[in-house]
Amino acid sequence: MRTYVALSASAALLVSLGATAYATTEADTPTATLSTGPLAGMRILISNDDSMQAAKASNSDGLGLYELRRAMCAAGADVVVMAPWQVQSGKGTAVTNGGVVTAQRRTALPAGYENDCAGAPARGAVYGVCLSDGPCTKDSASATPADTVKLALRGGLKAKAGWTGAPDLVLTGINSGPNISASVNDSGTVGAAVAAIDQGVPALAFSSSGDATNTSFPRVNYRAHAEFGARFVAGLTQRGLLTSKFALKVDYPDVSTGIPAKAPVWTRVGDGAIVYHAFEQRGNSDSFDIALGLCPTDGSGEGECAEGRKDADSTWLLDKGHVTIAPITWDRTYGTPVDARRELNRIERFVEHEAPRP
Repeated sequence: MRTYVALSASAALLVSLGATAYATTEADTPTATLSTGPLAGMRILISNDDSMQAAKASNSDGLGLYELRRAMCAAGADVVVMAPWQVQSGKGTAVTNGGVVTAQRRTALPAGYENDCAGAPARGAVYGVCLSDGPCTKDSASATPADTVKLALRGGLKAKAGWTGAPDLVLTGINSGPNISASVNDSGTVGAAVAAIDQGVPALAFSSSGDATNTSFPRVNYRAHAEFGARFVAGLTQRGLLTSKFALKVDYPDVSTGIPAKAPVWTRVGDGAIVYHAFEQRGNSDSFDIALGLCPTDGSGEGECAEGRKDADSTWLLDKGHVTIAPITWDRTYGTPVDARRELNRIERFVEHEAPRP
C-alpha cells in the first residue's frame, strides 16, 4: 500500500440512458493539484452492483455511488469509478470467465455531480464496464461487480487512469437497500469488496436502507451515509486500521423521516433472513415465477426467517436504528482459526468508542 499523510478535516437526474453521453477514449490527462482534507493523497477505487447509470426515479440504479464519490472527493481523495454497466444486484461474487469487456468512460454525469472531483488528479473519472467487443450501448450486457474490481486491479486502473500499483482502498456501494443477514451471501456490493481483499487491497462495502416502502431510496439516506463514510474512513486511516485481511460491511438506517441514525455498532451478520427467494409454479408447467418474499418484521419469524443472534446486523439496523459494522472475509473454510484477531479487536474498539457519530 502507498503511504500518505492524513491532514486535518476540511471541509433532475438524467432521465434515460439515451440522454446520457459516453466516450470510449480518454480525456487528456489532467494536471495534478494539491488536495487537502483528511483523505488527501489517497487513491480510492469505487464500484457497486447498482450500475453507474443513476437514471431511475427510485434512485435504485447507482445514485448512491455518486454520493459516495462526492463525499470522498470532498475529503481530499483521488477517486476513480469502475462499475457495472447495468444493474447487477444479487450477483454475489460471480465472475465472467471469457469474452471481452469494455470500460467506457462516462462524460455526462448525473446533474449536480459534474464538478465534485474537479480538483483531483483523476477528476473522479467514471467508467461503466460492459461485456462487449466495442462500445457499450443501451442494451449491452454488463460485467459483474466482482468483474469490475478485478479488471480495475489487474490493469484497468493503469490503462485508464495511469495509476501504477494498487489503490489504497476499494469502496463499494452505496447500495440501494441494506445488505444484512442471509442477503449478504447474494450481495454484489459485498462480492465486489471481497474481490478487493482477495487481491490484498482494503475494502469497505456500503449499503443504505430505503424508505418505509423499501421501493424508493431517498437521496438524503445516501448523502448521510456517504458523509459518515468519509469520516469513518478517515478515522480508520488516521489510526492505521485499514486492512486487507477482511472487509468491513457498513449499513445505514433510513433517516428520510427525520429520525437521525444512531451510533455505530459492531455486529455479526445475522443468521436469519429478511427477504428470501420465493418460487411459484405456473400451473402444471415446468416454469416457476421468481419473487422476493418478506419475513415478518415483528420478530415472529420462523424457519429461515428466525434470527438467533443478539448481535445480528439486522436487529441493530432495522429494529434499533443504528449504523452497523460487520467484518466480512473471503475464507469459507469452516472452523478456521481467526488469524486477524488483533485487527478485529482494534477495529471493534474504534467502532464502539472512537468512530464518528452520524
